[in-house]
Amino acid sequence: MKKIYLAGFSVFADNAVQIGMEMKRLCSEYGFEGLYPLDNECSGAEEIFRANTAMIRECDIVAADMASFRGCEPDSGTAFEVGYACALGKKVYCYIPDGRSLREKFGERDENGYNVEDFGLPLNLMIAVPAKVVCGGLEECLKAAAKDE
Repeated sequence: MKKIYLAGFSVFADNAVQIGMEMKRLCSEYGFEGLYPLDNECSGAEEIFRANTAMIRECDIVAADMASFRGCEPDSGTAFEVGYACALGKKVYCYIPDGRSLREKFGERDENGYNVEDFGLPLNLMIAVPAKVVCGGLEECLKAAAKDE
């Protein structure tokens, strides 16, 4: 059974352990073993970093929730995990609730006057190019991964 690392900001929810259990149950429905960051019993930033990067090295696939978090961009920790997985040659699936391009979402310039990239992608090109982007939630992501496997 292929292992799938479940990256995303759900780890910050008050009921994160229960969310992780449900995510792992859903993974098993699609033939995957889910690895959730809170499976590691860690405390302290360095210990958490080492344990989570070890899980990414152990997995076959990363499923990353790249919905906006604390603003209009994905969680920076999740973005790091996606980049780390790509650097290791892992298959990466990113799921988002809104599949419109960045330009469609934000216009030509952001709130600070910076240009918004215009590549027709729903996420920054450094994520959208190496990863498969799925519009929807975790279940749609798992369906896509199961179909590809």
